[in-house]
Amino acid sequence: MSRTKKSFYGIGAILVLLVSASFGAAFYLQYYALQARGNERGKDIAGSLRYMKETYPALAGWIDSINTPDILRDTFITADDGTRLHACYLQAPSPTLRTAVVVHGYTDNVVRMLHIGHLYNHRLGYNVLLPDLRYSGLSGGTHLQMGWNDRLDVMRWMDVANSRFGGTAQTRMVVHGISMGGATTLCVSGEQQKPYVKCFVDDCGFTSVWDEFESELQAQFGLPAFPLLYCSDLLTRWRYGWSFREASALRQVARSRLPILFIHGDSDTFVPTRMTDSLYAAKQGDKALWIAPSTTHAEAYRNYPDIYAEKIESFVSKYIR
Repeated sequence: MSRTKKSFYGIGAILVLLVSASFGAAFYLQYYALQARGNERGKDIAGSLRYMKETYPALAGWIDSINTPDILRDTFITADDGTRLHACYLQAPSPTLRTAVVVHGYTDNVVRMLHIGHLYNHRLGYNVLLPDLRYSGLSGGTHLQMGWNDRLDVMRWMDVANSRFGGTAQTRMVVHGISMGGATTLCVSGEQQKPYVKCFVDDCGFTSVWDEFESELQAQFGLPAFPLLYCSDLLTRWRYGWSFREASALRQVARSRLPILFIHGDSDTFVPTRMTDSLYAAKQGDKALWIAPSTTHAEAYRNYPDIYAEKIESFVSKYIR
């Protein structure tokens, strides 16, 4: 064999190894990001209850008081693909059509959103529905959807909440999400809305799945987007039918016609604060922005519970009466 042919085959073998290594690493990245190493935290209901009572001790008594089948009630639906989806709901203290759908974040579940449920239910007197997104809590599914396909499930839950709390009338609804739940809420906001939907609240949602993963690749591992993120994106499209670039809350916000309140911590590095700056700039029409000082990711309520509640009450009361 000539030296030229040997060199050619050698280069080819190296390229095959590099491509194989890239896709092998991309499979791991996809597993790490979308299955979150089994999502142990999101599936741990008892642990989530302990966490909430330890993190928000002022709410511990309320959490204990509602943690019965007669108050915090379970409901299930079946998605078009056969996946069984779970939510909990709370009736308002007094009959009302005012309703909040509250969406949890990455590797969380409905229990870890009870502080926001308390805000709407206890302080504002709303009915509240809290869905478990896919692969979280008591919902089925094979992987996290990062808010993109979750938007379709949440819109079904919005219909469920409207039917359950509205009866023959229509509710007056706000959708409120934190982190991945915030991105989900923003993705919902860009879809055509039913008349009962009045406004949205996004707390530290990301601009797109691509942007978030690219940011985390750099922050956690010091790696550029190429080649791992590109390969993982291709694998996700092949295995699950959606892509990281397609999953763009930024694009959806630009299409939104209903009011949105944006909340973010000024020291957030997990979902960088600049993402909310971009989202706020893209939103046309009624909008509001609160940047919580000295606050990291998803900590605005914990750091400023009274101010947080005041911001929510002031905003939603403009559109829901």
